[in-house]
Amino acid sequence: MSSDCLLSAREGAVLTLTLNRPEAMNAFTPELLAALDRALAEAEGDDGLSVVILTGAGKAFSAGIDLKILAQSDIAGGDVGGAFNESARALAGRLARLPQATIARINGACFTGALEIALACDIRIAAETAKFGDTHAKLGLRHTWGMSQRLPRAVGLQRAKELSFTARTFTGTEAAAIGLVLEAVPLEALDARVGALAAAIAANSAGSIAAFKDLYAVSTDVGLHAGLDYEARARYDIADAKTRVEALLSQISRR
Repeated sequence: MSSDCLLSAREGAVLTLTLNRPEAMNAFTPELLAALDRALAEAEGDDGLSVVILTGAGKAFSAGIDLKILAQSDIAGGDVGGAFNESARALAGRLARLPQATIARINGACFTGALEIALACDIRIAAETAKFGDTHAKLGLRHTWGMSQRLPRAVGLQRAKELSFTARTFTGTEAAAIGLVLEAVPLEALDARVGALAAAIAANSAGSIAAFKDLYAVSTDVGLHAGLDYEARARYDIADAKTRVEALLSQISRR
């Protein structure tokens, strides 16, 4: 699915969704958030899809909420309001639950609400020159899209507090150093690195990936013993296990 504000391109088992408001640094409007959520809903039921890449057109991943719209909203108590929250929360939740692996390809600015959405992705790869920041405090806003829960899980509680309290801007290189992104690479190498990662994931069982996502989600939500019990009891429909084992045995026998 493609629209003016969101581009969709598929290559095999890999779907790339591109935020397409480059003239506004891909800032989020309620319409863009809703369009992205609809695209992910379509992807969710696609058994032939293994990886979803989220990125931005032009020089930015996303600057976060469109401030022109926000300025016209009731932001009492630092809450950006239902017009944004409803779509953004649904989107972040769907990203986290999606059976496919999700990769945030962060090519440039990734601030505030955009960082909250990127944090809902499984893996984040950034350009070294990308700029990050949780700037809620500069605007007198509070977290409402999941930052307070996902950021400390990514970088630790103390670092999360420092980033939110100071609202400072930092580079993709630092984001990799503190664990916010998996890797930071030169901008010119970003496409190749994300493409190679997506291909490596897509080569494996989509059913296994879906199972891993469910099990890893449980690991962050419950204690160790409850998580181990869930892992032992959980059952998944992974239809290609036998054929993959047989294929590997065939390869080994020919060596």
